[in-house]
Amino acid sequence: MRPACAMMGASVGDVVNLNRFRKRAEKEHSAKQAKTNRARFGRTKSERAVEEQRANRADEVLDQHRIDGGDAS
Repeated sequence: MRPACAMMGASVGDVVNLNRFRKRAEKEHSAKQAKTNRARFGRTKSERAVEEQRANRADEVLDQHRIDGGDAS
């Protein structure tokens, strides 16, 4: 593992703000995690539209099979 100053491109004599380094590292980690999650769980716009159409059609079919008048239970 490389030292923190080498990762930021700082030489031995440069002062490094550790809070800034920590925040940058966390931000890079969360960006990488977000990219992974988008690839695993994300859906395209067309996939969402198809899923919505299927759900609407299923609701329509269910409504067509309802018994009119009174409580069906």
